[in-house]
Amino acid sequence: MLPLIWPLYLELWLGVAVGIVGTALAARGGDAAGGAFAIAHQLAAMLFVLFRIIGAGASVVLTQRLGAGQRDQADAVALATLGASSWLGGGTGLACVLFAGPLLALLNTPPEVLPLAEPFLRWLGLSLLLDAWNASMAAVMRSHLRARDTLMVIVAMHATHLALSLPLMLGWGPLPAWGLSGFALALLVSRALGVGLHLLLWGRRLQLRPRAADWWRLPRAELAAVLHIGLPGAAENIAWRLCFMASLAVVGLLGAAALATHAYVMQVMMGVLLFGAATGIAVEIVVGHLVGAGRLREADRLLRRAMGVGLAVSTGLALAVALAGPWLMRLFTRDEAIIAMGVRLLWLTVAVESGRTFNLVVINALRATGDARYPVMAGTASMLVVLAGGSWALGIGLGWGLPGLWVAYAADEWLRGLLMWRRWVRLRWVPYARATHRRLRPA
Repeated sequence: MLPLIWPLYLELWLGVAVGIVGTALAARGGDAAGGAFAIAHQLAAMLFVLFRIIGAGASVVLTQRLGAGQRDQADAVALATLGASSWLGGGTGLACVLFAGPLLALLNTPPEVLPLAEPFLRWLGLSLLLDAWNASMAAVMRSHLRARDTLMVIVAMHATHLALSLPLMLGWGPLPAWGLSGFALALLVSRALGVGLHLLLWGRRLQLRPRAADWWRLPRAELAAVLHIGLPGAAENIAWRLCFMASLAVVGLLGAAALATHAYVMQVMMGVLLFGAATGIAVEIVVGHLVGAGRLREADRLLRRAMGVGLAVSTGLALAVALAGPWLMRLFTRDEAIIAMGVRLLWLTVAVESGRTFNLVVINALRATGDARYPVMAGTASMLVVLAGGSWALGIGLGWGLPGLWVAYAADEWLRGLLMWRRWVRLRWVPYARATHRRLRPA
């Protein structure tokens, strides 16, 4: 799995690095600008989760068909993702542009943050269609075990974004300083470059060349298989995002300083999350291939090894980040109260991220076997009660503030991880994996 994990890790890290740089640049305009960047970015990320309906389902269906040696069916699924991404990306982007104000109001955005966040969110909405295409095309490349090629596209895309963000946000020569809007314009240009490079690699590496109709057609048979996995997978991601947005609304009630602190710590946390996320995606890809080939014992052994490595590395990274907390927080702010609270939250992050890795690795493996409904049902119950409810109860009800939210985050991740692990070790996934293999086996 290492040839898959390290490109995925670097790819995810580059995306987070751009967010960290964007947050730091936005924070140069004050903590209100840093909070505006964070809350608009989180809303755009919540809408981006909708693309998991296509991406998660396509990844599992493609790996299963490729594992079974059915390349023609895999190609049909890959082309079907383009049309679905066009409709989904265009619709979410339009909603983001039209309803930026009401969406921010739902999160209790502080009055001093709202005038900065609203135009920024509209700009971000314009890039969502391009993001949808890039996400689906990258998922297809990874399913073909072309993670290095996808990494090259991501490097070019994010390098372009950073190169344009600096002059557009801060001003350069005759260019005025556009602030947050400059970051979003650079994002739009870089995502267009990513679509072009993905199309080039599709043709050269996979011999896939979409026709004009493929960009809007919705073939029923292929999308039915994708949605069978993608809808539960996306529902679980959407439920998490909605519950996380509820916790962010609690932060909004705590004030602009708490919102800025939350934003800065979340950016640092993302660097820890990435190894677990990369391991989870790699597990999903490889387990999907093994299930398609009927090699279920190997899938079980692989999951157990990946779990041990993921937990060890993620916990070690979280401890390193907590130790470096005072220096990392000073990348974003000079406010000593924000720095002190941020360091406290980073120590609590050790419990959050170890539980998150536990959860991510097992849930992706379950999804790859075809067992997609249990994770969303069990996970949603935990997220509603522990993540959303716990954030309010601990943060506001008991008056713990931001540390209360982090306790709720950790409890939710560990509870969901333990529930998924119990299902795996009891072999409840095996009937789904056998049924998947039987469907794919040649007559």
